[in-house]
Amino acid sequence: MTNKYELYRTGQAPLPGQTWAWNMYGAGIENIGRDGRPEAFPIPDPADNQLLVRVDSVGMCFSDVKLIKQGGAHPKLYNRNLAEEPTRLGHEAALTIIKVGKNLQDQYHAGQRLAIQPDIYQNGRSTAYGYTIPGGLTQYHLIGPEVLDADDGAYVLPLTDDLGYAETALTEPWACVEASYTQRRRLQPKAGGRLWVIGQPGDETAYTFSGELPAPSLVVLSDVPEGVKALIRQKAGADVEMFVRDGLRPSDFPALKAELTNDEGIDDIIMLAPHSAEWVSEAAKLTAFRGTFNLVGDAPLDGPVQIDVGRIHYHYTAYVGNPGPDIAASYGEARNRCDLRAGGAAVFVGAGGPMGQMHVQRAIELKNGPNLIIATEVNDMRLAALADRFAALAEANGKQLLTFNPAGEEESLRDFVLNATDQIGADDVVVCVPVAPLMAEAGTYLAPDGMLVLFAGVPNGTMAALDMSAVYLHNAQFTGTSGSALADQAMVIAKTVSGDLSPNRSVAAVGGMEAARDGVAAMMEGRYPGKVVIFPQISGLPLMGLDELKEKYPAVAARLADGDVWTAEAEAALVETFWQPE
Repeated sequence: MTNKYELYRTGQAPLPGQTWAWNMYGAGIENIGRDGRPEAFPIPDPADNQLLVRVDSVGMCFSDVKLIKQGGAHPKLYNRNLAEEPTRLGHEAALTIIKVGKNLQDQYHAGQRLAIQPDIYQNGRSTAYGYTIPGGLTQYHLIGPEVLDADDGAYVLPLTDDLGYAETALTEPWACVEASYTQRRRLQPKAGGRLWVIGQPGDETAYTFSGELPAPSLVVLSDVPEGVKALIRQKAGADVEMFVRDGLRPSDFPALKAELTNDEGIDDIIMLAPHSAEWVSEAAKLTAFRGTFNLVGDAPLDGPVQIDVGRIHYHYTAYVGNPGPDIAASYGEARNRCDLRAGGAAVFVGAGGPMGQMHVQRAIELKNGPNLIIATEVNDMRLAALADRFAALAEANGKQLLTFNPAGEEESLRDFVLNATDQIGADDVVVCVPVAPLMAEAGTYLAPDGMLVLFAGVPNGTMAALDMSAVYLHNAQFTGTSGSALADQAMVIAKTVSGDLSPNRSVAAVGGMEAARDGVAAMMEGRYPGKVVIFPQISGLPLMGLDELKEKYPAVAARLADGDVWTAEAEAALVETFWQPE
């Protein structure tokens, strides 16, 4: 490591006369920058409550495609006129503090390195970095209360020098992966919520309720046996408002929602002795945000159920159940797991993209994780790259990695999975592509008590046929998450520092500041089998895959790890080769 790189790490180099930025002025990639180039702006001084930060690296993320296509109509831009008030992409960013406003000098210092958590909320309103707040595709910018004093405090995480720049930026997408295996669903009845219990005429089951039922704000009872009515009254408390609505049909459910919930939905639905897939499908539509649907019965439904898979991902709707007779036995984390099964078989659908590869890598590196990992992808190039990247890692961790292209084989993916698991099915299936038919198909090769993770989001209102009988008869799990939180990113940082996780394995291509828009295009096209990372302080480096570095920049390539894996040492060589301090 030479003086040049050491100077860069300190953040004490003289500031340049200007900062280059790729502002976004409207929908479409052509509106990123001006005439296909970044623009120069003055470097501002921070106010008393602001930091001037240097952007060291930025990861390109496919979730930006929606923003690129919609422009100011994107939900996080609130119909903003980008021609007058532009934003900037780049929510996966590594930052170094250059100047500190006087009111923040007891909290931050020049040269301090930060990761940023972009999923920011102010007064409950989403104001995400890289969306509402212009992001990291610039060399220097200010951050203030909009980032440092929002609903959860400061949305930045101070770092030690243990992390490189690329892996710091990639802690954010990795946090989204980690978040998908943490419990986001509500698994207990909601205190002060609305409760609807649906029974079946003639049901003589002697139901019990062993757990607590925190006082709901109202209870609706439909065709519930007298014993359950008494049980619910006892558990809910004498003061709760109760409504009896017997004889309802599925066509009556929307009117019930409007009458008793002002169309906000019901927080907890309990269906006893379910038998009709139509009833479950229509009742599920009344579930509120973060609502639970508890199925209690010992006989299968008459078919698959149409379930809103978009809401599982974005609204964290939970489907729980048990064979009975204890209604409360469905609840709680002990019955409802959220991580991959130890020693099991895990399938990753759409595993060749950057996020799919992260899921595969996590499964391989996960202590007490699955023993068999099946990665599927319809792009042969991506699938081959995945096998090259992770075969040795899987072997080193004692895992079996199988790859399969369902578009190129006569054998179906379902048959491949069943044959690989002795006809049992997968313990876990993670769907990384936003296609509802693939989500529905994934449920057909789950083991009876398997977990289906909907990582890629489809719009709310997207229906898929799922076997809900497996939820209460065999404890199947259907889960999904969106985004990440500060705690998730902190966990990724800790795992990276401890050596339990290697975010740098995700890097597939790098480029300098001028290559940023090409990096956006490459990400949208799927040009590289992994993450594209831009280094805004680097000038003159065109976008290129890591495998191209050997021929064009051997000094950088020589610092890659085995298998062309990006390293902090490669970043040091990159700075030595390209960075030009003032």
